[in-house]
Amino acid sequence: MALRFFRPRPSGASLARPSLAMAAPTSITEAPERNGFEPIPFPPASPLPYRLDLMEILGVEAVDRLRAAKSMTFHAIGDSGGVKSPEAQANVSRGLERSFVANPKPASFLYHVGDVVYYMGEINRYFDQFYEPYEHYPAPIFAIPGNHDGATGSSGAQSLEGFRRNFCASKGVYTKESMDTQRMAMFQPYVYWCLDTPLAYFIGLYTNVPEGGLIDTEQRNWFRRQLIEAPTDRALILALHHPIYSFDDFHSGSPVMAKEVQDAINASRRAPNLILTAHVHNYQRIEKQVGARTLPLLVIGNGGYWNLHGLTVAPGHQDANTNARLVAGCDSRHGFTTIEVTHARIDGFFTTVPRPQESWSEAAGYRTFDTFSYPAFPIRLDEGESIELLCPSV
Repeated sequence: MALRFFRPRPSGASLARPSLAMAAPTSITEAPERNGFEPIPFPPASPLPYRLDLMEILGVEAVDRLRAAKSMTFHAIGDSGGVKSPEAQANVSRGLERSFVANPKPASFLYHVGDVVYYMGEINRYFDQFYEPYEHYPAPIFAIPGNHDGATGSSGAQSLEGFRRNFCASKGVYTKESMDTQRMAMFQPYVYWCLDTPLAYFIGLYTNVPEGGLIDTEQRNWFRRQLIEAPTDRALILALHHPIYSFDDFHSGSPVMAKEVQDAINASRRAPNLILTAHVHNYQRIEKQVGARTLPLLVIGNGGYWNLHGLTVAPGHQDANTNARLVAGCDSRHGFTTIEVTHARIDGFFTTVPRPQESWSEAAGYRTFDTFSYPAFPIRLDEGESIELLCPSV
């Protein structure tokens, strides 16, 4: 076995180079001393299928208004924890609050795509990295864990202990970490779970701690079952922390997650209308042609963590191996995404916020960087049709 003392930077392709992909573990039992997989140390808070109805959070009247309007707006961010330098996270949270005044269709909730608290999901960092920054955000916050939320250190804390206390709590609980912010802990059914809303159905995975992500057989079977059972009268949105594709100079995309999603879609015959990811600390909108359809994938990992990751290619670049195309990208500013879902369309835009050294009070510092629109009609694979997300050589 060759000795390895570093991880080479990605080459700029949408997936990690085959040599790196082969070096990464593809199963939990493979190279257990280095794969970093952290078993979930607690049972689900509710029985299968680990589903939460938005009505339980917003109430009947609010959900009925969404149905009547035939429109629902939500925010999405990832990698937000303001450890080391909190200014960027503070500017993103101010931008989120501003959007409730600027947007005639305010968000019903915020969906966080992981890495809420750095560096190892510590319970004692939830106030300064979660509750205080969003103290005045006027909507519920849902989340899936990222690798930093599941990581463990030398303190003896269990994996995901902080996430469980603050996102998978019993209904009506205020944790000590929330202090005087008046934000109740969220009562999600598990760390991987489904959110049922009138206009979209969300499937959120927990891709664990290893670089590139990893899921076990139990979650894999659950994921495929949820794709099969997802409602057929609304859009399907998939969320996972580790990105399938990414044109960055630090992580790159994950062949492991590409295979998991590819195999699940082909087995279930149902494809998502939109995939939300993070982990890479920048914004990317990537498109992948799936037959005659376009599969949009967002990387939204610049939600507040201080260090941004550079892009290796310019918008318009198409990877020769996967045919994934970078449509838009921002690696110099933090920001957040606003998405509106109707029965016909998924429309959205990415908002950049002032840099930490710039004035946070100037309205001009909050700019729309990218806008997009995609069909929201449910996607079923035709008979004999399959999709391929991996490079042919991986």
